[in-house]
Amino acid sequence: MSRHPVKTALAAALLSTLSLATSAQNLLIRNATVHTASTQGTLANTDVLVRNGRISAVGQNLSAQGVEVIDAAGRPLTPALFAGITDIGVEEVSGEAKTVDSHVSFGQNAKDLHIRPEFDVTLAYNPESVLIPVARVEGFGWSMVAANPGSGGSFIGGQGGAFRFDGSLDPLGKRVLFMRLGADGAQLSGGSRAAQWMLLEQMLDEARGRIAQDSHFALLTPAGRATMSRYFNGERIVISVHRAADIRRTLRWAQSRKLNIALAGASEGWKVAEEIAAAGVPVFIDALANLPADFDQIGATLENAAKMRRAGVRVAFSQGNDASHSARKQRQLAGNAVAHGLPWEDALAGLTRIPAEAFGLGNEVGRIVPGLRADLVLWSGDPLDVAHTATQVWMDGRATSMKSRQTELRDRYLHRNSSPLPPAYSK
Repeated sequence: MSRHPVKTALAAALLSTLSLATSAQNLLIRNATVHTASTQGTLANTDVLVRNGRISAVGQNLSAQGVEVIDAAGRPLTPALFAGITDIGVEEVSGEAKTVDSHVSFGQNAKDLHIRPEFDVTLAYNPESVLIPVARVEGFGWSMVAANPGSGGSFIGGQGGAFRFDGSLDPLGKRVLFMRLGADGAQLSGGSRAAQWMLLEQMLDEARGRIAQDSHFALLTPAGRATMSRYFNGERIVISVHRAADIRRTLRWAQSRKLNIALAGASEGWKVAEEIAAAGVPVFIDALANLPADFDQIGATLENAAKMRRAGVRVAFSQGNDASHSARKQRQLAGNAVAHGLPWEDALAGLTRIPAEAFGLGNEVGRIVPGLRADLVLWSGDPLDVAHTATQVWMDGRATSMKSRQTELRDRYLHRNSSPLPPAYSK
């Protein structure tokens, strides 16, 4: 009997996370429907061999000595899914400020803009967050943890990074800079979206040494200049923007300055899909956005993903609301896009290969091909159908616990037992 059900669930989640830090596993998964998320497409009745945590071979009738063998019985096998651009690991309870580290604020009444691109939210990441097993048991293996623009800060949120849900303290790959343009960023840039371009041009001048560091008009600290210099010289910038006109200006600015950008949101992306495709810019969209949440999203439609993909845009998925606590809805986004015209294979790629490539991780995660990490999910059925579930998740070939705080609470309270004590005091 336990008198502390929350502590018990937290301890279980912690042990599950810590167990992933142990050595990688050798494994043979037989007779699966392997959705490779690569040019090979879907392979029926196929085996996947894992050695030392990496995919060693993909084919039929594979054999190996001394490894664990799993019979998939024809069920779908996919790469571990991308959980979206989230605050997982840097936000635990959104209503409790002490558990939220996703943005930097210098006070709402500050007279001057506080632009601090050197802010690195990855330094606050907690690999023991209870949100991680909640997402992982649903088939998600990694997330891009973002630095969010917020009140008391600026429209430049700062830097984030990609984290695998394997207990690692450090991100995988390079840092990414986050900024917010359009109406959502106007309140953080002097009250006008026009001011965003003025400020960005000044930051470009500062980063390239055309404004002295000790100038009274300087926006950036020395560390901020060094940070912006990296991103103005080719490292990835994720820009949240929705309105078609703002997207066009963003593309023109990025092309003229030779910047490496990705778009997030892009509710009206379908209106300028050919321009996005021509620029080679990947887009992270919420495929459930169908109503004009504000004046920048008047043209929101459930066909956004399909229309952009037909134009040649690389479409990936990320939720617009409650992305961290409801990461499992990513599958619903992709499935909904399929229902409105996006090909199934493209929808799976938007949860696997495309985000991995967009963040420079294409040789680590996102596909089932030899050489990549064995971050895999075996499903009860169609992974884009929410009626089906993940039956097992592997990280580096090691089976993870399929329990989370939510499943522990479900099992405790779903059925009453014969104990005279309340459920919270029973095993």
